[in-house]
Amino acid sequence: MGVRNQLSLFVTFAKEGFEKSLLVGKFFCCLHVVNTYVCTPALAYGPSMLPTINLTGDLVLAERISTRFNKVCPGDVVLVRSPVVPRRIVTKRVIGMEGDRVSYVADPKSSDKFETVVVPKGHVWIEGDNIYESNDSRKFGAVPYGLIEGRVFLRIWPPKDFGSLGRRAE
Repeated sequence: MGVRNQLSLFVTFAKEGFEKSLLVGKFFCCLHVVNTYVCTPALAYGPSMLPTINLTGDLVLAERISTRFNKVCPGDVVLVRSPVVPRRIVTKRVIGMEGDRVSYVADPKSSDKFETVVVPKGHVWIEGDNIYESNDSRKFGAVPYGLIEGRVFLRIWPPKDFGSLGRRAE
């Protein structure tokens, strides 16, 4: 009788452990789906987006739905897979969409010479808010729309800066 009680107790613990691990597995599956297709947190840092994003880094939320339905507009802050270093995700502002004429200062550190380009079909023109310290479309050209990972809509850290990262008027 003692062996049967121990076996029964083991089966009860095994069932409970299986149910709990199944619940944890479902949670992580849902988290993966939300992170991949709906909304993702990202750490944005560096000098290229000053003063919009802090030099030491801001934790932001980026939604991924607008990019899938081509609803990204000029003035939006976006997460973009770097065309130069594909393992990096950079935060930049969309300046122009396909067909737009974009004028920019070619080398802001040494001259005021403007250049104008037409954004090719299927591409966007991205720039950092700090033109003096930004590696963006001025250096590597227009970026394919498919490299946009998400549109940043909310800063969640640091708490004193919590709030929306709306569009900048162009």
